[in-house]
Amino acid sequence: MEATHENGNSGRRLHVVAVPLPGRGHINPMLILCHRLAVREGLLVTVVVTEEWLRLLSSSCATATSPTANLRLRAIPDVVPSESTRGQDYAAFIQAVLTKMGGPVEALVAALDPPADAVVADALLPWVAGIGRRRGVPVAALFPQAAAVFLALHEFRSFDDGRPLSEIHTSGKANGYLDYIPRNSSPHLADLFSKSSGQNMIRTFIQVLSWFSTAQSLLFNSFDELEGHAMNTLRSKLSIPIYSIGPCIPYVTLVDNSPDPYHKWLDSQQRSSVLYVSLGSFLPISNVHIVELAAGLRMSGVPFLWVVRGDCTEIKKLGGGRGFVVPWCDQLNVLCHPSVGGFMTHCGWNSTLEGIYAGVPMVTYPLMWDQYPNSKLIVDDWKVGFRMKNEEEESVVGREHIASVVQKLMDLDADDGRELRRRAREFKERSHKALNDEGSTTSIDAFLQDVLHCKQKFTDQNKTT
Repeated sequence: MEATHENGNSGRRLHVVAVPLPGRGHINPMLILCHRLAVREGLLVTVVVTEEWLRLLSSSCATATSPTANLRLRAIPDVVPSESTRGQDYAAFIQAVLTKMGGPVEALVAALDPPADAVVADALLPWVAGIGRRRGVPVAALFPQAAAVFLALHEFRSFDDGRPLSEIHTSGKANGYLDYIPRNSSPHLADLFSKSSGQNMIRTFIQVLSWFSTAQSLLFNSFDELEGHAMNTLRSKLSIPIYSIGPCIPYVTLVDNSPDPYHKWLDSQQRSSVLYVSLGSFLPISNVHIVELAAGLRMSGVPFLWVVRGDCTEIKKLGGGRGFVVPWCDQLNVLCHPSVGGFMTHCGWNSTLEGIYAGVPMVTYPLMWDQYPNSKLIVDDWKVGFRMKNEEEESVVGREHIASVVQKLMDLDADDGRELRRRAREFKERSHKALNDEGSTTSIDAFLQDVLHCKQKFTDQNKTT
């Protein structure tokens, strides 16, 4: 039985306010965490989103994103670029997040009834720390990416002496953690905050993340059976409580007799024969990449389900009828379908966790930022996937190479393919255990006890001043 969480002073429910960064990859894990909080007796959770995201979430029928009696959504004005366009000018988006969101969020928090007892904020929102201080409530930071990435950024700050990143990266320091530093590869990110290289982007993000040292706790969308070494290293280095509350993935219910055409198509395919392809909904991909990828998939002879934003007509032609192309699908449900035997992914952290949960081997095709270290985790550390490309090269991957790697992944009889599937099943079991058994539930309960303790301490301090 879960504990009752009440404000000790008034007997009312404990009110937790959540502030995600307004991007799909950040909002989804925060909402799933909030649903897990809201099912606990004596808790009220308010999620602060932009008006655009309120509309998007209100129109969604997904269980993991819909409000409940103990979970409510509140909106600030649209002070940041739209979700549909933020990938085209990420610099402007981040600038708006850092400079325009704080005031409206604080005004909304100040007007909430009942007042907030604690705040959980995305780790990329440094101004939330000030809101917590001024309102006298504890603040927790949620880092929605890999713990290994956070550790790499933290270690980089210790060794950063202004040299080019490549020189520090290859220095052999920090026990190899610097190998997980995100990298900039997309041209429109190069002038983030200044007309300079992506190294300034990394240094800027480290500065933004540094507010976590003033937070009362640090949460990760990960689990110890996946990133135990990174989590334990962080716990040994940092003085604040650290909780692994992942995997924060959607609630999956396998659908029988679904009316969706792509689901009917999957039902018609042989077991483990289909490659699911999704390179994310955030960054635009050049036509050259699309053409080579479509041709490579056609040449591989492997049936595929490919999610592509916008008009799919031309891509269907390029694919030569080998696959099914759609603008959207229920990704986790697709990954768990018995006909799906592989996942070509851009290695966003949410997609990575979903691939692990489904137990599907992956082909990594990273495009930017943390997707590169996530690819390293998938291929080198967990050994549940193959690389599509040499990540030191920026050239377009040719169709012949694409076809070869896809065939290698989907060959059920090859020795390396069998080993890949064995390890994928092993990590699937770890993921299900973390989600359904003691893992994330125990961490969330411990986090809530920490919140109650911090809230009482803040209250006692206010009484003495």
